[in-house]
Amino acid sequence: MKALTLAGSLLLLAGCGLLSPDRNEDRPVAARDFPRADRPVAPVVSTRWSSEEARDRVNEADDIMDRAGIKPGMTVADIGAGEGYYTVRLAKRVGPSGRVLAEDIMPEVIEALSRRITREDWRNVSVRLGAPEDPRLPENSFDRILMVHMYHEIAEPYAFLWHLSPALKADGELIVVDADRPTDQHGTPPRLLTCELAAMGFRLEELVPKPTAGGYFARFRRITARPAPESIVPCALRNET
Repeated sequence: MKALTLAGSLLLLAGCGLLSPDRNEDRPVAARDFPRADRPVAPVVSTRWSSEEARDRVNEADDIMDRAGIKPGMTVADIGAGEGYYTVRLAKRVGPSGRVLAEDIMPEVIEALSRRITREDWRNVSVRLGAPEDPRLPENSFDRILMVHMYHEIAEPYAFLWHLSPALKADGELIVVDADRPTDQHGTPPRLLTCELAAMGFRLEELVPKPTAGGYFARFRRITARPAPESIVPCALRNET
C-alpha cells in the first residue's frame, strides 16, 4: 500500500509539473526571464565575413563608418569583433582622443584579437569577453555600437539587446549591417530586425542597401526605456522579408 501511495504521489507531482524538467535549463541563467527568439539562430562558422583585402578593395569599412557618422573622439563598441577588421579601422578613425571596445563571445577569438591589438600598437582599443545573452558593456559609454554580420548569430536576442541598451549614450546609435536573407542562412530580414529592436525600445532611423558590405545598413536610436523582461512579446515574423 505504501508503495502504491508513493507512486500515486509521484504521478500527481509530475502532473502538476513539479517533477518535469525546466524548459529553460538549456539557456544561460541571465536569459531565462526573456522570451526565446521565434526564429532560427545561425551557428558561428567563421570569425571573418570576408578577407580584409577584399573588403578594403570595395571600401567597405570607410563607407559604413561614413554612413554611421564615426568621427574623431568618439567612443565606439565593435560587437562580434572577430579578427578585428572593423576594430582597427574604427581605432584609426576615432583617433587617440577616442576609444574602441572590441567584444566577442569566444575566448580564443578575444585572445587572438588581443595579440593583434598589442602587435599593431592600437593604444585606444580594449577588448572584452561577452556572453550570448549579455555583451557586458559599461553603461552610458558609447556614441555608436556596431554589429556587423553577426546579429543572426545572437542566440538570445532579447536578453542581449536588453543588456546592451544602457551602454548607449542618450544620443548614441546602434548600427547593424547584415544580409537580407533568413537567419539560418546567415542573414537577418530587415522586418525581423526592426521588430526585435522595436521590442527593446529602438526605432529604425535609416535602412539603405549596402551591396559592397554584403547586404544592408540599418541605423537605430533608442526612444523608450527598455521593457520589463516578462512583458516582452517575441516577434513571430519567421524570417519573412
